[in-house]
Amino acid sequence: MSSISPTLIARYGANSAPTQAALTPLIEQLLSHRSVRAYLPDPVGDAQLAAIIAAAQSAASSSNLNVWSVVAVRDADRRARLAELAGGQAHVREAPLQLVWLADLARLRRIAGQLERPSAGLDYTEMFLTGVIDAALAAQNAAAAAESLGLGMVYIGGMRNHPEEVAALLELPPEVFAVFGMCVGTPDPARPAEIKPRPPQSVVLHHERYRQDIQDDGIEAYNRAMAGFYAEQGMNVHGTWAVHSAKRIAGPESLSGRDRLVEALHALGFKLR
Repeated sequence: MSSISPTLIARYGANSAPTQAALTPLIEQLLSHRSVRAYLPDPVGDAQLAAIIAAAQSAASSSNLNVWSVVAVRDADRRARLAELAGGQAHVREAPLQLVWLADLARLRRIAGQLERPSAGLDYTEMFLTGVIDAALAAQNAAAAAESLGLGMVYIGGMRNHPEEVAALLELPPEVFAVFGMCVGTPDPARPAEIKPRPPQSVVLHHERYRQDIQDDGIEAYNRAMAGFYAEQGMNVHGTWAVHSAKRIAGPESLSGRDRLVEALHALGFKLR
């Protein structure tokens, strides 16, 4: 009988799971993450939301600039409109809470103006990227916090399908961009989510220098693992994980409208020099 943690096996498969991994209760929780797309109507309480945001604000922030914000959306009509803009994803409408994570340069622009100090540094792509990174770090802390409270979540990249419309709906000022959304709620036990396999560590972990040639075997193993997952979940996916992924990057038509993202960012006030 294997001594490997069941969560490691669920995440990697029995043949790809690391045989030596220093696990803690926190790591076990992180390994148990699932993307939840079916929720009970129970609301996420104010105390739960406060704890989730406190965890988010405890993430690292570049130079402590805190160039991110989040909009908590509970209103059913607004969630329904966000679901429509995100490609008709029903779980965006059905989850009791949608957190929309923002790269936010407007706050620093306003602070600098109030101090009558220059702010041209915000015009550069570096600062936009800092906002995106800060938002992602904060959101992942929030995700872990939500799961520790017994809640489920799933990220919603579809917020980038129609950036201007999302900005108008949430009344975002210039230089604020919705990086992604996050459904949060109590998972519906009648429609449980499963742990999705990840590639073997040999695909993503490099020692001392990056190498492409050592990844092929791991990718083939991952194709087999995902084929099993697709079958178990009754997912109508044609071809291997590699084929499916290649289809997603085939051209601008496969980007769900996000091929015009630079244009949208300029329209939202980002100069991106």
